[in-house]
Amino acid sequence: MDLFTRAAELGIQTEFYDGQGHRHITPPEALALITEAMPQPAERRLLDRIVVIRRGETCRSELGVQAALPVRWRIIGEAATLADGVADERSLTWPQDLPPGSYRLRLSDASGHTEEQPLLVAPPQAYGGAFDRSWLVAVQLYSLRSGRNWGIGDFTDLANLIELAAALGAGGIGLNPLHALFDDRPGDCSPYSPNSRLFLNPLYVDVERLPEFSATDRPVDAQTMAALRDGELIDYAAVAAVKWRGLRAAFETFCASASTARRAAFEAFRRERAPLLTRFACFEVLRHKFGHPWWDWPEEWRRPDDARCAELRAGPDGRDVEFVEFAQWCADDQLRGCRDLAAARGMNVGLYLDVAVGVQSDGFDAWNEQTAISRLLAVGAPPDSLNTAGQNWGLAGFNAPGLELTGFAPFREMLRASMRYAGAIRLDHVLGLNRLYLVPHGFAAHQGVYVQMPFEALLAVTAQESVAHRCVVIGEDLGTVPDGFRDRLAAWGIWSYRVMMFERDFHQGWFFGLDHYLPNALVTFNTHDLATYSGWRASTDLHLKRSIGVDPGESDDSRRHALAMLGDALRHQGIEQDDIYAVLTFLARTPSRLLAIALEDLLGVLDQPNVPGTVSEHPNWRRRLPKAIEDIAAAINRQALLTATADRRSAG
Repeated sequence: MDLFTRAAELGIQTEFYDGQGHRHITPPEALALITEAMPQPAERRLLDRIVVIRRGETCRSELGVQAALPVRWRIIGEAATLADGVADERSLTWPQDLPPGSYRLRLSDASGHTEEQPLLVAPPQAYGGAFDRSWLVAVQLYSLRSGRNWGIGDFTDLANLIELAAALGAGGIGLNPLHALFDDRPGDCSPYSPNSRLFLNPLYVDVERLPEFSATDRPVDAQTMAALRDGELIDYAAVAAVKWRGLRAAFETFCASASTARRAAFEAFRRERAPLLTRFACFEVLRHKFGHPWWDWPEEWRRPDDARCAELRAGPDGRDVEFVEFAQWCADDQLRGCRDLAAARGMNVGLYLDVAVGVQSDGFDAWNEQTAISRLLAVGAPPDSLNTAGQNWGLAGFNAPGLELTGFAPFREMLRASMRYAGAIRLDHVLGLNRLYLVPHGFAAHQGVYVQMPFEALLAVTAQESVAHRCVVIGEDLGTVPDGFRDRLAAWGIWSYRVMMFERDFHQGWFFGLDHYLPNALVTFNTHDLATYSGWRASTDLHLKRSIGVDPGESDDSRRHALAMLGDALRHQGIEQDDIYAVLTFLARTPSRLLAIALEDLLGVLDQPNVPGTVSEHPNWRRRLPKAIEDIAAAINRQALLTATADRRSAG
């Protein structure tokens, strides 16, 4: 099979047009690397695509021309056949009364050829939300200050923010990804570059709330602890050292004197999360033990093996394996407590969590799912008006044949990992459900290619998990969006993500009016990758980028024009002020059912959390908020906020 035939079989587009209308043809060397990095897809002669059945709708499939009639088919559940039949014609109509779920479809034709593939039965749409119009306080959890935390915002700070936001009528709290990072890479602090999307970052645990922790176990004195929490920037290395020592002390006490109830709860957690939890714990121990990426480990450990993991846990390294499990249990328990607190305070959304688009190639997920995740390919974006060289995010993403071969289990587990805590989640770069822009290692960002993904199947799995967890799904649909993409998301009940800074006429620069915004959408003024409102008005972002050699993509005159256009949009609604509360008044009037308000904007912060395209030039993901959680209520204009959000109060 020649290279281009193989590429076509894998859904690789050998050429495309970028956001500026320029044609790109994939270099053969890059194409070869991409095809080699993907698994061989399952043979498919009888049906050319995965069967997705939406409850209440007629679903037909066309048999392939190579299929010798008649074709016998069988839909198989975990333990039994749910339905079977014979197709005497090329068109096959599937049963409509199957319960939602993931099944195996086995087909055999008259020639004796047999093949098997996933079959998905989905609800008609994803969960729609049990609220009409609500609003959220959006915050980077690490950035929360308090008089009691250990130098980084934690789950107790989150609980206190829930109390504050609920008193203001907010329906929930929006958070950065809480995914597990690398505990030994303090500079690798981006929540969007995780070790694993399946587990939590234990640095968010409030160690002092653990029943096993004693004040005598404080790792440092009060003066050192105060220094950790008082700096403008988070010292991740110092914070991590203190947190891990505190967690280890609590764990040793747990091992020595845990009550029967505590031990039973821990073992129940281990059983519930098996086998992934044990694999993750073993991976973390092995990663520290070998000190190299997993592909350079001894051969017997280069792929997960549950029997070998059980041996590791039972052996000399077992205590360290159990400690990783303990840290995850503590994080899960405290985050569940925050979820339950939000519900108790009448918040109609609760927690709104972000899900990163990919993982680091040497992390747990890439080791655990080597079929579904291609470690040699990085997710990114082609050149556009804001990033003329293209983008390489350095993250490994799912691949289409691998997802099909695994029955979409890795994608499903990723959704569950966030949905179990959340009333809403945001899928970062949701365009990747349709096609992913992949850059092979060693190539420039503009030399990547688009690879088609099993869009309908991924939407079906998303709808299944969304309904099962009663969790709204919002797709971050920014960037170069293919025609019909948003319509397809909407048809499946996936909400849109509308950022006011981008909702403008491309040529004239004026801001769109209220009617432009969709009801099933989250609306916000900005994102963590954009200027804060105060920074935008002061052009702080433009000055910063120029000072570090980054093209801001905007002139001072363009910014002044944008400010004037914003003023016009506000005046058109009878809003005379131009502060953040004026903008929030505008956004609150849109039909969009969710409004996210950045805590940085309420506190007048000038600097943005992250400047894309920078590594050391800007303190990305390290800056603390200027006010402690105890002082936030007094620092914001409570009455202006209440007035702006008056018709979006949480029902509770």
